[in-house]
Amino acid sequence: MKLTIVSVGGLRGSAERELCAEYLERLAHYCKVQELVVKPDTPAREAVAIAKACGGASVLLCDERGRAMSSPELARKVSTLGSRGKGEVAFVIGGAHGLPAEVDVALSSAASVERWSFSPLTFPHRLARVILSEQLYRAMTILRGEPYHHA
Repeated sequence: MKLTIVSVGGLRGSAERELCAEYLERLAHYCKVQELVVKPDTPAREAVAIAKACGGASVLLCDERGRAMSSPELARKVSTLGSRGKGEVAFVIGGAHGLPAEVDVALSSAASVERWSFSPLTFPHRLARVILSEQLYRAMTILRGEPYHHA
């Protein structure tokens, strides 16, 4: 399985960068993982860049309008998506203004596109990357039956 985190804009704070790096390093013990940063631009250009970064992967858009899932549900979703096609799953985090509306059209060639909401709360972009990185690591430990997740 290969997981790709696609985000619009980079992390400015070193604390957030360090946390993401820690979880991505842990995650790399379970699967291939990469982070791709899309430069903030016009909505249409952002959408095209996001689609290019996702390639033909199954896509989970991190979106407040998406379906909320528990950590075990996310683990099952990652497992299901990771077992399809080439075994690639891309997670997309929009920029400060969220995901551009054009992203749905740009991702029309993706294996599948779904929307996932972390919570009904709104998080800053930099925290969303930390949350996503940690939840992907947690998902892998759940799938392996490891004790990191305490239900």
